[in-house]
Amino acid sequence: MKVSRIHEQGPPEVLRYEDSPDPSPGEGEALVKVEAIGVNFTDVNSRSGASPVPALPAVLGREAAGVVTAVGSGVSEFQVGDAVGWCGVTGSYAEQVAVPVSALVKLPQGIDTKTAAAALLQGMTAHYLAFGICSLESGDSVLVHAGAGGTGLLLIQMAKHAGATVYTTVSTGEKAALATEAGADVVINYTTEDFAERVMKGTGGKGAKAVFDAVGKTTIEGSLASVSRRGYLALYGQASGPVPPVSRASIRSSSYLTCPTLGDYTATREELEWRSSEVLGWVASHQLRLRIGGTFGLSEAHEAHRQLQGRESTGKLVLVP
Repeated sequence: MKVSRIHEQGPPEVLRYEDSPDPSPGEGEALVKVEAIGVNFTDVNSRSGASPVPALPAVLGREAAGVVTAVGSGVSEFQVGDAVGWCGVTGSYAEQVAVPVSALVKLPQGIDTKTAAAALLQGMTAHYLAFGICSLESGDSVLVHAGAGGTGLLLIQMAKHAGATVYTTVSTGEKAALATEAGADVVINYTTEDFAERVMKGTGGKGAKAVFDAVGKTTIEGSLASVSRRGYLALYGQASGPVPPVSRASIRSSSYLTCPTLGDYTATREELEWRSSEVLGWVASHQLRLRIGGTFGLSEAHEAHRQLQGRESTGKLVLVP
């Protein structure tokens, strides 16, 4: 089979499209013929060296969807022919993957594999941010950074579903239009405006009940200044680089700073099934609008990485073997 693999960490060009032995399912695993692969910033970090990888060479990717072609011993809940998706399983930039069934979810009617690969990781991330970090209610104000990104567009919609007033940051007029279309109430170009000032002014000096920050280094100072008393700052990514040490004096009185991960919010089978079924169900019923910003061949993974890392993309990028 073919995979997209790195032999060293570095720029997008270190991704190589090459042959690899066909896998076979072990105990508790299902072999899946991959039909679509989600590209995420965690893949970029693993490739670039911003995050460590266990060993090299390494096949990247943590999210995909396809059809079960074989099952290992002890597997009864999945069968050959099932359409399935997953996230959190390293090595998904491949034509076939042996996936632990504990990570698999069956795709509901109305959801194809490309949609699943585009929706699961970012959709469940938006879900735990909107409904797991704190309980958003009607009248709350929230700040969503990177509002035109894959997670940002979904998070805006979920926060609006909860009744919140949504402030969001973007870097271009095109991205501002997408965030507005998703339902954001106030769209701020953070390259020309002080977003913390806009949030504080708009909330009468109270600040946002929740600030969702996946950008990190370039936004953390303003994010800390935007959160309300007893509010929540969720730092769930560092797209602009690692966050420097935060002083106690910069944290607003009685506010909460958390660094959540999807794995901690899908730690049980019940929670994984709940979050995935809600996200995919909302997409299938068109209550949640999913934007696929680009589709690339598996051999073009380097170009998808280049666009994502360069912030040239909007919505979700997908690889198709």
